[in-house]
Amino acid sequence: MAERRRRFRLPSSLGGRTAFWLIVALMVVQAAGLTIHALDRVDLQRFIHAREIAGRAFGAWRTAVLAPTDRREQMLADLDLPEGLSVDLAHQPAVRAGAPQPPPHVMRLFRLDLVNSGPPRLRPREARVAALPPGGFQASLRLPDGEWLNVRVEMPPPRPWHSATFLAAFVVMTVAAVLLILWAVARLTRPVRLLAEAADRLGRDVNAPPLPEGGPSEVATAARAFNVMAGRIQRFVADRTQMLAAIGHDLRTPITRLRLRAEFMDDDEQRRKMLSDLDEMEQMIAATLAFARDDAAAEPATPIDLAALCRTVADEAADARPELAEAIAFDGPERLTVRARPIAMKRALANLVSNALAYGGAARLHLSAPEGGVVRLAVEDDGPGIPEAELEAVFAPFRRLEASRNRETGGTGLGLTIARNILRAHGGDVVLANRPGGGLRAVASLPA
Repeated sequence: MAERRRRFRLPSSLGGRTAFWLIVALMVVQAAGLTIHALDRVDLQRFIHAREIAGRAFGAWRTAVLAPTDRREQMLADLDLPEGLSVDLAHQPAVRAGAPQPPPHVMRLFRLDLVNSGPPRLRPREARVAALPPGGFQASLRLPDGEWLNVRVEMPPPRPWHSATFLAAFVVMTVAAVLLILWAVARLTRPVRLLAEAADRLGRDVNAPPLPEGGPSEVATAARAFNVMAGRIQRFVADRTQMLAAIGHDLRTPITRLRLRAEFMDDDEQRRKMLSDLDEMEQMIAATLAFARDDAAAEPATPIDLAALCRTVADEAADARPELAEAIAFDGPERLTVRARPIAMKRALANLVSNALAYGGAARLHLSAPEGGVVRLAVEDDGPGIPEAELEAVFAPFRRLEASRNRETGGTGLGLTIARNILRAHGGDVVLANRPGGGLRAVASLPA
């Protein structure tokens, strides 16, 4: 079975993509620079080697001309010839008459046009030159006594990376450039990261501190606009909370008057019903004000033991509902520390447990160890569950699936809303799901 090739994907972050393309550009520039350097180095090596061979070849010819006949061969053998140059004495020329001449660039490189120049006593009686691919030549020079000096030149392969220090320097330079790119990209993208973190903090806490407005002009402009937006949101929330508080305060006075008037009613049944309605109105106003105040809560976050908090909530629920104490249980680690607002978190958990007891007749808490940086708490009940289409709708404020409007069975419709707001303010969430065997499961998640 053929393996699937994984499709290459660019880094997802702005810094990663910027660094990637800068490193690619650096590699392209480095490759082009190295190619140019290598070509220049090869040309220089070829030129220097050709000049050295030409000089040594002329030295060998001079030795052969000036040496005594009986010592000529020995003196030629003692010469220190460079790589690619070889000479030997023979009675016949190695180059045949009419052999093809070397190409013009080889003639210019080795200065072969100067073979017949120089002092008359050093000029060969006859000179034959032929091409020797690739890039070399072969020459046969006739000595005064009739012998031939055959010169064979074969250019060695170029060595553009002959210097080990150059390659080491190139590696060090490349690594330093990559590290500099990564550092510069991190510095340049840091304001974007800070802006994202500030937006996340604002989503969790509307009273989060403002973003510093320093740095380059573009960054300062973006930070200033973000702070203005955050200030408007804070004013909006404060105005809404103040408005709800004022409404709640103004409603308490007529409710109190109605309660006093109801006490003087002669019909006991009507008096009981009216006082019950007034109690419900007061409780709804109190719940609404508590919901509004929670949005602007300033309680500081501290490390808390979530496992101990779950046990406390379960114990308090069992004390409040002794008839359901057997259906309340906690399962989880002995200790699990998270950073949260203690009072708000206790309220969120209490709302989930109360909701499970009110509608499902049970509340089993299952706390899981951190996994993937997330802590999960499941609250299960034995109730009828919720229609799939309503699993998300029940989190809307004042949304009640129980249609009787009786507070003894239906509540105010704010419990799940408050719990979700608190958990989301901590960077987590809560979702509902029907259990396969019946009942409802509320899964709350928090950053570990």
